[in-house]
Order: sequence, then C-alpha cells, then structure tokens
Amino acid sequence: MTSRVRSLIERLGPDRRSRGASAEQLAERWLIEQGLTLVTRNYRCRMGEIDLIMRHRACLVFVEVRWRSGSGFGSASASVTRNKQQRLIRAARHYLARHPQAADLDCRFDVVGMAPGAAGRPDFEWIQHAFYAE
Repeated sequence: MTSRVRSLIERLGPDRRSRGASAEQLAERWLIEQGLTLVTRNYRCRMGEIDLIMRHRACLVFVEVRWRSGSGFGSASASVTRNKQQRLIRAARHYLARHPQAADLDCRFDVVGMAPGAAGRPDFEWIQHAFYAE
C-alpha cells in the first residue's frame, strides 16, 4: 500500500463505520458537483438503509456508496449483491410510501464506487441505473 493510499484511508477514519460515513460525504459532494441535489442522507427503516437520496433533474435517485481500499476483492460497485439490491429496493419502496410527493417521480438506483486514486484523492465510479426494481 502506497503512502498516498494509506494517507487517504487514514483521513477517512480509523474504523469501518467512520470510513463509510466519510466516503458517503465525499460521494455526496462529488454527486452535487455532477448536478444532483441532496434530498436526504442515511434513510433508515426496518427494511434497510439508503446512503443517499438525491434528485437528478426530474428523477429521484437512490444511491448506494461503496468504498474499497484496494482491488483485491473486486470493484466497489461489484460488491452490491442481489441481496443488498433487494434491501435497497424495499427501503426505497418504504421511502416512497412515506413521501407521496416523491412517488410521481421517475426513480433509479445508482451505485457510486470509490477507491484510492492519484494524489491522495478518491477515484469515483458512478453507475447510473445500476439495477432495477422488479
């Protein structure tokens, strides 16, 4: 592990939870730079949790953020298993049931994968329409 990668990981936090929260903040800022607007972060219900809910034009976007410190176990986006997708879909349905004003919007599920990049900054992989609700 290079010193730049180690430095980025150390800035994200000492444990998995704080690294996840820091990665979500970085992803949120990056998505805002891409033209999305934040609706809510860390939406939790008994069905699951959605890291970020954002608007992209007339579309409501449910975002799963994934951080990988290395490529040994595959890309961050590839770690969103079918089981995780189902939990995200159930949580999104819960959100829409509780927020009827959003139910008329088109919806999509995106994944933002992040990994250490050059100069101590993360590389972003944004997969729009990463999966679909059945």
